[in-house]
Amino acid sequence: MAALRHSLGAVEAEGSASSQGSSAVEMVLPSDPAAPAPLCPHGPTLLFVKVSQGKEETRRFYACSACRDRKDCNFFQWEDEKLSGARLAAREAHNRRCQPPLSRMQCVERYLTFIELPLSQRKFCQRCQQLLLPDDWGKHREHPVVGDVSVAQLKRPSQLLSPLENKKTNAQYLFADRSCQFLIDLLSTLGFRRVLCVGTPRLHELIRLKASDDNKSNIKSLLLDIDFRYSQFYMEDSFCHYNMFNHHFFDGEAALEVCRTFLQEDQGEGVIMVTDPPFGGLVEPLAITFKKLIAMWKKGQSQDNNHKELPIFWIFPYFFESRICQFFPSFRMLDYQAVIILFFLDLQVASTFKRFHRRFICVDEAMKYGCMLEVDYDNHALYKHGKTGRKQSPVRIFTNVSPDKIILPVEEGYRFCPLCQRYVSRENQHCEHCDSCTSKDGRKWNHCFLCKKCVKPSWIHCSICNHCALPDHSCKGPKDGCFICGELDHKRSTCPNISTSKKVNKLAHRWQGLWTPLCSLAPGVCTWRHQRQLTAACVISVPPDNLGKHVARLTHSSPFK
Repeated sequence: MAALRHSLGAVEAEGSASSQGSSAVEMVLPSDPAAPAPLCPHGPTLLFVKVSQGKEETRRFYACSACRDRKDCNFFQWEDEKLSGARLAAREAHNRRCQPPLSRMQCVERYLTFIELPLSQRKFCQRCQQLLLPDDWGKHREHPVVGDVSVAQLKRPSQLLSPLENKKTNAQYLFADRSCQFLIDLLSTLGFRRVLCVGTPRLHELIRLKASDDNKSNIKSLLLDIDFRYSQFYMEDSFCHYNMFNHHFFDGEAALEVCRTFLQEDQGEGVIMVTDPPFGGLVEPLAITFKKLIAMWKKGQSQDNNHKELPIFWIFPYFFESRICQFFPSFRMLDYQAVIILFFLDLQVASTFKRFHRRFICVDEAMKYGCMLEVDYDNHALYKHGKTGRKQSPVRIFTNVSPDKIILPVEEGYRFCPLCQRYVSRENQHCEHCDSCTSKDGRKWNHCFLCKKCVKPSWIHCSICNHCALPDHSCKGPKDGCFICGELDHKRSTCPNISTSKKVNKLAHRWQGLWTPLCSLAPGVCTWRHQRQLTAACVISVPPDNLGKHVARLTHSSPFK
């Protein structure tokens, strides 16, 4: 799983935007697609805009594609901002300073030298996260060092490397070996010979480990990951330093060619992409990146196979299903619950989690960022694997591989539904009214005849809202869904009324002169914190009931007729 998974919670993600209820940050396409985006240390930046229900778009800006926390990457630039030559030079110098200390070729040369050393001279610096050659020992004398690094440890770098530090979570999430082993067995059963691992370092290392231990295993793997530390452990044909949010290869054309060759080998036959993006990441840039990888794969296809799709396993929380299927209509969500484990930086934090799990980030804080992860603790009452654990994992597999070809393990609580022709969890019962096994979260859902669909067992039908919701929900609260029309089946970017909304916003700007006396006419109503000049945002914050009568006091013709 990508190492920057835990740093993507500061800016509202798509999955959690609706729960915030009032505002969200959306990615938008630049006005001039041909113009290159400005660069940050993580490659080309993305263009964003903050949108709110009932309010116009604010000024658009460029920000880092990978990091949502300004502490991790503080890049910020307005779309229409013009930078001086000095500022551009300073930015380029900053980007160079933030790159890894060693080039890809230097890492390969150091690795080949390292494995030739006797066991007693193989050392790893825990502070610098670096394999040490004898010439490096003096510089790291005062650092904590692991000695006698074995070949087995070099084959499992995810266990040797420490999680990247982030003060918000103090944890990094990786697949449990049990989930990895299931995936490897499934890929082998389906006949795949090559696996493009995008942000799945543990799956990559276990595939390679099985290939080295089992002569019968013929599966090859290529890892694309943003954590450059893995470049110390793999040759150039096994790892590419890569940002999945902007399709950026840090090592340039050479790394791009490695990926292209891997995808197009044997005319693209027998390859599958398995990706595990950060849960707080936006779906749209990920979908754009994956489509570029699909296009790269298609160029190696013969004309006869041009209609085929690149097989993909996308591991993501189930509540992103509608967003993923919006970009990939052929995808279906499997019932298999992928298990995630946590690696703690602080032993005291780990101890606290075991004793007071309800107060830990995994339960409380993670929900703010759109994810709550199951922990594979056999002795943990809340997150223990199996039916006795009270919290089920929300992590699912989205795929364009036909579900009837995918056999889920019966010993882990899955069964085959002959009506749906696919494996489902044991608690996911077939609904005769919906004609489907409808549960998404591993629990048995109940059919609501008023909503004409199955809903979560904790929901009840509200006669005021005219739909099912939690018993303690607020009927007057902001509704989820589109920020323009409020409908639940689409987002603002695909709203059919978006052009009308933009016309209203332009009209509001033309009537900007009315807003200055508006606050004095509606004291206590307008909450906009203005200084010298009021804008259309001021009037938008006034409730509609008050807006009409106060504007009418100023003029006989209302701009909103």
